[in-house]
Amino acid sequence: MQSRNIVVTAVALAALVSGAALAQDKGASIKGERERCYGVSLAGKNDCAAGPGTSCAGTSKVDYQANAWKYVPKGTCVSMKTPKGTGSLKAS
Repeated sequence: MQSRNIVVTAVALAALVSGAALAQDKGASIKGERERCYGVSLAGKNDCAAGPGTSCAGTSKVDYQANAWKYVPKGTCVSMKTPKGTGSLKAS
């Protein structure tokens, strides 16, 4: 019975480790295929960098906040149109 518990624990640990590795790989591929686009996210829907008084993801206060970014498919940012203009690769 004790050896069965050890095997089950080992299998569970292996599954956790492989899941973490896959998550890291996915994050790396997202960065390669996406870019940060400022001024295109809706309030509270930004991926990060929302300026003073905010901590990060989901903390933008207004729609299309110029210093809050969202990941978008690479090459599409500056062509994205919002009521406040187009997306930008730099915060303004």
